[in-house]
Amino acid sequence: MNSISSLLCDRADIGKSFAAKCYVKEHPNSVYIDCSQVKCKTKLIRAIAKEFGVDSRGRYADVYADLVFYLKGISNLLIILDEAGDLEYSAFLELKGLWNATEYTCGWYMMGANALKHKIDTMIERKKVGYEEIFSRYGQRYQRITPEAAQDYKEFSMAQVALIAQANGSKLAPTKMYAATGGSLRRVHTEITKQNAEA
Repeated sequence: MNSISSLLCDRADIGKSFAAKCYVKEHPNSVYIDCSQVKCKTKLIRAIAKEFGVDSRGRYADVYADLVFYLKGISNLLIILDEAGDLEYSAFLELKGLWNATEYTCGWYMMGANALKHKIDTMIERKKVGYEEIFSRYGQRYQRITPEAAQDYKEFSMAQVALIAQANGSKLAPTKMYAATGGSLRRVHTEITKQNAEA
């Protein structure tokens, strides 16, 4: 009965999704939802239900009720909502309702790029129903991983590239890997894949 919710908004291409998927693989009772694939409320709720093994094929009202019943009956649950900025307005409102129905019995972690922060802030400023409440329920602050100053971010990015290159046995020196990829972790993955294919 002590689950909390948080909101992570940070730069794109820093490994947020990869880290979330790894976390879910290693922690029972946690699920990862790619909101870019389930933008409307019905698809979102059915996707969450399916991930937990709850029947997702019946009437929507029944799926929702069964999901709430399940979430309130299991301990240490966590739902990670990635690419949350892609959700339609009705889906955001449904998340508020689902949070209310499972208050402190289920953990929620909403993630997105910086545009998610802009969307929430803009909607709160416009007094769009639901957004202020969602922001409150998800901790009322934006978490981030990367430093904001350009030089600090470059140093952070270089360190991340070096760690990933080392962990994957890259033959390319970290400084050269950074120069070749500009710090993009997707491009680092591509470079390592190319190296492995040539080996």
